[in-house]
Amino acid sequence: MRILLVYCHPVPESYAASIRDETIASLEARGHEVRLLDLYAIGFDPVMGAEERRRYNHLPADQHPLPEHIAHLRWAEGLVFVYPTWWYGLPAMLKGWLDRVWAPGVAFSMPEPNAKIGPLMTHIRLLGVITTCGAPMWWSYVVGHPGRRTITRGIRALCARRCRTFFMAHYLMDSSTDTTRRNFLAKVRKKLAKV
Repeated sequence: MRILLVYCHPVPESYAASIRDETIASLEARGHEVRLLDLYAIGFDPVMGAEERRRYNHLPADQHPLPEHIAHLRWAEGLVFVYPTWWYGLPAMLKGWLDRVWAPGVAFSMPEPNAKIGPLMTHIRLLGVITTCGAPMWWSYVVGHPGRRTITRGIRALCARRCRTFFMAHYLMDSSTDTTRRNFLAKVRKKLAKV
């Protein structure tokens, strides 16, 4: 399977980088072709300006301001997101990538009145999230797991009908230890061995 790994963390030596590296190694060991999209490393601009927003609903895909990102999406059969959970959700950089790249005409078709949005990412058969979170699991559920829901429900609705999803989080990251971090990487390895 062709898998696009969307990675979002500003610190090169972060624990998230270890998760990214383990994810790539585990997927490639299973024979998957992995393409890394490191949003900070490429200097992605998450800000949608006024003119881009004015044209957002009516911009043809061939006039999209980020054609290389559309090409990544169209190439992929699976997407895995690796990022830290900040304030219970996606980092602004990743949210901006979704806002700007997963646009009408690219990820979905705008509906006629009284109709449903049409999914255009139906070639995506796998959608995964591997994240870190400072909060405990129970509190993440109390606040509604907004980051998890954005990807495994919102983005998932635009993918293949039988798209498989998975979500993994290292909770209590701020009080983590070498042991908890090693154990989580082992869980990542085990989970990805089944992909």
